[in-house]
Amino acid sequence: MIDGAQAVPHTPLDMKDLDADFYAFSGHKMYGPTGVGVLYGKAALLQAMPPWQGGGDMIDTVRFSGTTFAEYPHKFEAGTPDIAGVVGLGAAIDFLQRFGLERIAAWEHGLIEETHRLLDHVEGLRPIGTAQKKTGVFSFVIEGVHAHDIGTLLDMEGIAVRTGHHCAQPLMHRFEISSTVRASYAMYNTFAEVAFFAEALQKTISMFRGA
Repeated sequence: MIDGAQAVPHTPLDMKDLDADFYAFSGHKMYGPTGVGVLYGKAALLQAMPPWQGGGDMIDTVRFSGTTFAEYPHKFEAGTPDIAGVVGLGAAIDFLQRFGLERIAAWEHGLIEETHRLLDHVEGLRPIGTAQKKTGVFSFVIEGVHAHDIGTLLDMEGIAVRTGHHCAQPLMHRFEISSTVRASYAMYNTFAEVAFFAEALQKTISMFRGA
């Protein structure tokens, strides 16, 4: 079971090549509505699984002696679905496909490379996560400075970052850190914004160093 919410809007995926039993992602990570998403599953597993709730349109026959269910995916879609959300998600998928995920991935990779070029030399800054093909995130810690303090001062510069454990406390434990700062890039970010972020971050670090 793979949580692919962070990958889907950033990189092309081949479900057959990935060979996951299940793959889930959310709409809002794809610039779509909140509260809607997709669960992909292998046909044999979906066929064998019982429905998780009852309701309209998920049954085949109903008798006092027993009930039979509709074929998948309908047996998992009890009641009136989030029609508006699904329509919005479809529009978001069309939006991404117009640009092409290969182009999006290449652009965001360039933004990440530029970020590393500008910041890897900064004393006390340690990037967290340096995979060659990682998606558009730059997570880091600053020696002797709490991530929340960095995030607060960057906010005052007009830069929005996330701070904390990012719903990944086991990973934080693995790296022996309590939290990180995470700058997230998307298809709409620019190299000028990368430069602005790097300049603001170095200014923030200098403040803490008393420079």
